[in-house]
Amino acid sequence: MDHSQAHNYLLKKPHAKVEQPFGPGVDVYKVAGKMFATLTLRAINDGAPQWQMNLKCDPDEAQALRDIFSAVLPGYHMDKRLWNTVILDGSIPTGEIERMMDNSYLLVVAKLPKATQQELLARLG
Repeated sequence: MDHSQAHNYLLKKPHAKVEQPFGPGVDVYKVAGKMFATLTLRAINDGAPQWQMNLKCDPDEAQALRDIFSAVLPGYHMDKRLWNTVILDGSIPTGEIERMMDNSYLLVVAKLPKATQQELLARLG
């Protein structure tokens, strides 16, 4: 999955919006004003810049994903217990990245008021 595929997938979520509150170059994806993902181009370990995204995650799953995939790291500039950074280097299957994006969105929706949750979940189909 490349950055434009990730961008398009994130924006297909019901009521998803993208903003740049941290300045140009850091896309922040929100639902009902709450962040569920970021997408940015950043150099990792002083290497060539790579696209990466931050995704919210259950703490136990966050660690398991880090153990399985070398391209999944503790969340950059985030609560490292609840967020992972996913490097879009082609090493993680697209379906797995989509599952991680879906999960991040659903974790944020689960914290919204019940009426908002029901509306958003109904639109997921």
